[in-house]
Amino acid sequence: MNRCTKAIIYKDNLKYNLNQIKNYLHPDTKICVAVKADSYGHNAILTSQIVDELGIDFVAVATVDEGIELRENGIKANILLLSLCTPEEFNLLFENRITPLVFTEEYIDALSSAADSYYGNSNNKKFTVHLAVDTGMGRIGCYPEEAGIQADKINSTKHLNLGGMCTHFAVSDSISEENKQFTLKQVELFKSAVNNVKAKGINPGICSCGSSAALLTNNEFHFDMVRPGIITYGYYPDEITENYLKSIGKTISLKPVLAFETKVVAIRHFPKGKSISYGRTYVCEEDTDIAVLPIGYADGLLRRFSPGLEVTINGKNYPVRGRICMDQCMVDIGKNNKDVHLWDKVMIFGPKESGALNTADDLAKLGNTISYEVLTSISKRVYRDIR
Repeated sequence: MNRCTKAIIYKDNLKYNLNQIKNYLHPDTKICVAVKADSYGHNAILTSQIVDELGIDFVAVATVDEGIELRENGIKANILLLSLCTPEEFNLLFENRITPLVFTEEYIDALSSAADSYYGNSNNKKFTVHLAVDTGMGRIGCYPEEAGIQADKINSTKHLNLGGMCTHFAVSDSISEENKQFTLKQVELFKSAVNNVKAKGINPGICSCGSSAALLTNNEFHFDMVRPGIITYGYYPDEITENYLKSIGKTISLKPVLAFETKVVAIRHFPKGKSISYGRTYVCEEDTDIAVLPIGYADGLLRRFSPGLEVTINGKNYPVRGRICMDQCMVDIGKNNKDVHLWDKVMIFGPKESGALNTADDLAKLGNTISYEVLTSISKRVYRDIR
């Protein structure tokens, strides 16, 4: 790809983060790496290849198509589907060895019927599912008191087998005392759900609840498997910052994996009083020079990042002026700046080795969002350059 606006993926940083996660956990704790949404914009195939290389047990996707893409590219790890699919996709689960979440009788019945048709008279063929439990997220999952009933339902089918149980935390990335207590309550409810299954004489399989924030803050949340997402890609989850972890006696080193870059494609001389971009939201306060960049909100540089966004050119930050357009934005480099030239590289954010002075967290603060959205917003038209 020849376009100068691109995302650079530092695969050594990705491997570094995964090894940091492995070393943070007990050796017996399994890992399920979230590679949904193209690995938060970081290339799911690359991440999953490194998962296979490191002997990590699972990856997690959000759609059946995401799982199929991994299988078509030779990924051998177990694939856990975190979102629900429809009956039209059931056979694709079986064909591609994708493990779905289930939690209602209707869904279990429909999946069981599809499995019966797919496997036919093969009595010894079992397809593994995981039981989702809603302990307070309010999204998907049975209630804890129903877990035993649903597990019994699963194991009474001809071709389905309960291979695990999971829940998801709503506020584990918060450090407020109220939210900490809510997370602890979720853990207790999950334990009760697991015990309800065991009381039926059923093995609950691989139990997991710890996403990035939870696995970092409390070993009690690890259970049999953890499900790291954002930390895989070098960012701390919201309020669970590096400094907070140090304050509670925990340390993990992470390196951002992705750099977002473009180039200066024009330098224009603007007189005092000239307005810039849609809405004329910025008017030059003095004579200045404006660098035009071929990057905009269709690439993932969200419109709401301006005013406030600064980008890095040759080791110094310069402010974006006016509204970010769909495909372009404008940067104030000052009058007769000898340090900025046509075709110079411009760093939006990235790790230190990229030359960027900003991180995805910096942009997230500007946009009143989180690094997850900044990263996943980088669109498909932005080429991923793996290095």
